[in-house]
Amino acid sequence: MPPSLLYNYYSETLFHSTNKFLERKGEIDMIYSTEVKNMCSVHQGVHHGAAPIPEEAKWVSAKDVKDISGYTHGIGWCAPQQGACKLSLNVKDGIIQEALVETIGCSGMTHSAAMASEILPGLTVLEALNTDLVCDAINTAMRELFLQIVYGRTQSAFSEDGLQIGAGLEDLGKGARSMVGTTYGTLAKGPRYLELTDGYITDLAIDENDEIIGYKFVNFGKMMDFIKKGDEPAEALKKASGKYGRVDDAVKFIDPRKE
Repeated sequence: MPPSLLYNYYSETLFHSTNKFLERKGEIDMIYSTEVKNMCSVHQGVHHGAAPIPEEAKWVSAKDVKDISGYTHGIGWCAPQQGACKLSLNVKDGIIQEALVETIGCSGMTHSAAMASEILPGLTVLEALNTDLVCDAINTAMRELFLQIVYGRTQSAFSEDGLQIGAGLEDLGKGARSMVGTTYGTLAKGPRYLELTDGYITDLAIDENDEIIGYKFVNFGKMMDFIKKGDEPAEALKKASGKYGRVDDAVKFIDPRKE
């Protein structure tokens, strides 16, 4: 029979220390080596318990999964480092109530993200740490978040009652789209801005020195909202378009994807 834990419950067992008593209602019957059996007993003199960590404007000595609460973010990556995941979790009393999964760099990862958003809510943070979230980048992000959460390094550590469920969606802003920045450059032809937080870059503004001084963009999230409200696509495109920088001073405009 392999070694195992056999639980025998007794009414009361007292462990003495120099300045306090530690009461336990159960004693674990374990298999000990001969060397340990032959040792004399020395009482544990120090037992301070778990150090308190900040959780939602409270100091908590976490002893169980249910003692953990907080909202936080983390980044993960896969083994070949061809893709990354930003994971945001809202945990209340140890249970994941909300999950935002954002991925970049790998087509298969986007489908994994869909499954992770179904898998994570309802799990404890410990279950989520040991659950296959399909994509290694998302698994790694979960590992990084677990470390933040259990050590009290969450975004809501000093926010009374934490953040409401829905905070993850608010992180995306208007249009509910991830904040994505995509730029490209070569030594021979220079830089190209393709997409920034403003949106999809349609034109780069170039000055007389052939330097970028601004850009025009389309916010796809806003454009789709306009279309869903009944606007014609051309009108929605116009209303969702904008510019940034010294666009009016440009000598010429170029399409960053073709020119």
